[in-house]
Amino acid sequence: MINEKLLRRLSTLQLIVVALMILLPIAWMLLSSFKPSADVTAYPPKLFFSPTLSNYVRLFETTPFGQYAWNSVITTTGSTVIGIVLGVPAAFAVSWTRVTWPATITLLARMAPGTLFLLPWYAMFRMLGLIGSYWALILTHAVITMPIVMWVLLPFFDGIPRSVLESAQVDGCNAWVILRRIAMPFVMPGLAVSSILAFVFSWNYFLFSLVLSNSDTKTLIAASFNFIGEGSTDWGALMAAATLIALPPLVLAFIVQRRLVGGLALGAVKG
Repeated sequence: MINEKLLRRLSTLQLIVVALMILLPIAWMLLSSFKPSADVTAYPPKLFFSPTLSNYVRLFETTPFGQYAWNSVITTTGSTVIGIVLGVPAAFAVSWTRVTWPATITLLARMAPGTLFLLPWYAMFRMLGLIGSYWALILTHAVITMPIVMWVLLPFFDGIPRSVLESAQVDGCNAWVILRRIAMPFVMPGLAVSSILAFVFSWNYFLFSLVLSNSDTKTLIAASFNFIGEGSTDWGALMAAATLIALPPLVLAFIVQRRLVGGLALGAVKG
């Protein structure tokens, strides 16, 4: 009994420590966005202050924040859609044939540093005249989203009874019909999870957006560094920008948290 109580208390303490490690930086960022610029870097930190919206006002007055947000939406949505279109049939093919090397290659590509692809992509898109276009950002971000979709869905496709798919094949269904009408209803929870993860990873990716965009297509995550100068940094506006950039993924995760956790758990059980 004592051991059970001790383990329960240690588990609770562990959860509290992890929650603090995750939530404290977010809380600090949010509070700093409402502080006067001089108070953001004050030492010792000021816990009590008069909230102000001046950082947000300055953010929208000095930058085309709405345009940056629209650029992020286009890039993230486009790369997520391409990741789903390519990743779903790829995951189904790997699961059906049991040939794992394509999945391994995509995983290695995802694990490789982005700088490994950046120079060839820059040269290629420059030759095609696509530097600064949405297509350059969408296609490069699809390299991030497609492996995520593929690897999240693999356990779900593996969990479909083989006899169900073989019965459809005996009835004359081709691979596309089996995927669309039989396999997809089984993996919808996984599709929701992979879509959310792909969206978040693409939204937060910085390197490709920094190099391959221009002033018209720059995304939020790249534009936020406009507030970092050589001599000084506008920390108040930077914290306001970081808060607004982090808001869509956080709201999305909060809205679909049950589906997200349930889908990941279901995929783990099936895998």
